[in-house]
Amino acid sequence: MEEQKPETVPAKKRGLAKRIIVILLLLFIAIQFFQPMKNNNDVDLTNDISKVVEFPDSIRSILKPACYDCHSNNTEYPWYTNIQPVAWWLNDHVEDGKRHLNFDEFASLPPRNGKSTKERQLKKIDEIKETIENGEMPLTSYTWMHKEAKLTDDQKKVVFNWVASAKNKLAHSTSK
Repeated sequence: MEEQKPETVPAKKRGLAKRIIVILLLLFIAIQFFQPMKNNNDVDLTNDISKVVEFPDSIRSILKPACYDCHSNNTEYPWYTNIQPVAWWLNDHVEDGKRHLNFDEFASLPPRNGKSTKERQLKKIDEIKETIENGEMPLTSYTWMHKEAKLTDDQKKVVFNWVASAKNKLAHSTSK
């Protein structure tokens, strides 16, 4: 009985596979030259949330590592965000996060859709509790790489108590 040799990939297919790999590698290198603008601005507290509601250091120290990279005007970027397409993906997250809530622009929320600035601010404060309570924030994909962003039950209670107090004070303030 004659021993059968295993079939090998024909030379044409190997050549095509090599060309595809080279093209993909060149595309990967080329996209590295297209970096999104980074969310790094001068620290300007003019419109910071602390201008509207009491925002003690105890709250800031909980929310900063968990929220500020996506919900402020200053993101601390890890090394891997310099690699495309990761930088594009992260930039999209930051821009989306700032659209929903920006702690650095909180005082300058304009009236919209028939709601006053104060009504919108009250809603945003309420959403802080709601998104944490429902496990929507911080994002699981964020806490995988940023273990310090995962909130403990005690930290959540502190934030929830602050939300109740801040909402009460803002609701009864004389601002619009």
